[in-house]
Amino acid sequence: MPTLILVRHGRSTANTSGVLAGWTPGVALDERGAAQAAALPGRLAALPISEVVLSPLQRCQETVRPLLEARPELRPHTEERIGEAHYGDWSGRKLAELADEPLMEAVQTHPSAVEFPGGESMRAMQARAVEAVREWNARVERDHGADAVYLMCSHGDIIKSLVADALGLHLDLFQRISVEPCSITAIRYTRLRPFLVRLGDTGDLASLAPREEAPGVDAPVGGDAGAP
Repeated sequence: MPTLILVRHGRSTANTSGVLAGWTPGVALDERGAAQAAALPGRLAALPISEVVLSPLQRCQETVRPLLEARPELRPHTEERIGEAHYGDWSGRKLAELADEPLMEAVQTHPSAVEFPGGESMRAMQARAVEAVREWNARVERDHGADAVYLMCSHGDIIKSLVADALGLHLDLFQRISVEPCSITAIRYTRLRPFLVRLGDTGDLASLAPREEAPGVDAPVGGDAGAP
């Protein structure tokens, strides 16, 4: 079965302002995110990408634009099921403010039990994303062969939940996974099992350097803003 290249969107204005964007319209890449997107075609140059599938949200559309311009033969496919989690009433709120919500503890420790107020459950989020990948695997294999490589551009929590599924991890453990903006995660699917062959690869080690402000112990909902 095919190899899936998962790209998290580049750093967005919501990432840098500490806002949980969700499906809020008009959330674009910031200057660093645009630079990350511009570098993506070079990072992927050696890969024979057969299809590009992306979330309908603006920040993902902007992330893949340079790649599509560099490879005009690729036609993008918008896939609602790999769009960001529906955070409901939490959408557009500051993460610092949400940290005081009682539900946030469950988001960190027991996400499989969480349903966002006015939104969806985290189990439903994972289920729709996994379903989309399974269907696209079959479609890509049918159209391009078992050794094909294709790309999906999505969001932090979606990608983490797909990695958890590939590794056979319970959703309650997915907060142990980290994927930075514009990082590349690769999963090779086979008849017997998936293989995680890259996780959160940004092409450099800058994110491992000590930061002026120590990272918190909680996993940022929606994914963090990455290295400074």
